[in-house]
Amino acid sequence: MIIDFHTHIFPDKIAARAVKVLEENLAKVQGTPEYAVIPATLDALRESMRSNHIDISVVLPIATTLTQSTSINNFAASINGTDGIISFGSLHPMQENWEQTLYDIKEKGLPGIKLHPEYQQFYIDSPESVRILKKCEELGLLVTLHAGKDVGYDPPVHCMPERLRRVLDIVSGENIIAAHLGGWAVWDDVEKYLVGTPVYFDTAYTISDISREQLLRIFENHGYDKILFATDSPWEAQGDTVRYLSELGIGESNLNKIFSENAKKLLKL
Repeated sequence: MIIDFHTHIFPDKIAARAVKVLEENLAKVQGTPEYAVIPATLDALRESMRSNHIDISVVLPIATTLTQSTSINNFAASINGTDGIISFGSLHPMQENWEQTLYDIKEKGLPGIKLHPEYQQFYIDSPESVRILKKCEELGLLVTLHAGKDVGYDPPVHCMPERLRRVLDIVSGENIIAAHLGGWAVWDDVEKYLVGTPVYFDTAYTISDISREQLLRIFENHGYDKILFATDSPWEAQGDTVRYLSELGIGESNLNKIFSENAKKLLKL
């Protein structure tokens, strides 16, 4: 079994427009264009899953405004549990009804939330963020965080490993997934501040940017039982990440933990 713990889609009527805006922003910041490898629609994700033998994809929506959470969470609930799809919910840390929104996410049966400190422009150790992380821990909701830099945003970086480590003095971190191997493109800081802590790391959008040696070192020192297979589809091809991890030589037991066993534990499957 293979579970991709980090994918993104949009409702069909806005998917093309939403991806175009993201691509244009990437080109503006990086100076070179970067394109989604598949359309960011439910049908395209399912076709990718079929082609690459992915059993389950976890969809991670992001509420980028103070008023989006209701529509986003309704869409998430409509696809959650359908044909290999598990969807998280989302909320904006600055919205006034954040607590009720978390209760609603729980009531809808969504297993967790996605927060994106760059898109949502908040620091992970801010009071607004910490209160949400504490409430999610209380409610048993998982929290996937965009961690580290983002290719579409200039500094400052809002979820650096050192800031996230400070949060772990307040919450346990056992329900937190720090995406992009704990911090995209700041992996030295990941090793310094986060390796060995209770948080999970996912592999989304990392295989072309981190050295094989550092990747394996983080795997070994953090523990294979806290690594989740993830791609960041549509920005990375699911099959490419499967092949890369399969060829690392980490052994079948460790590979099974990354591909599915750790995710099954978190998702209570």
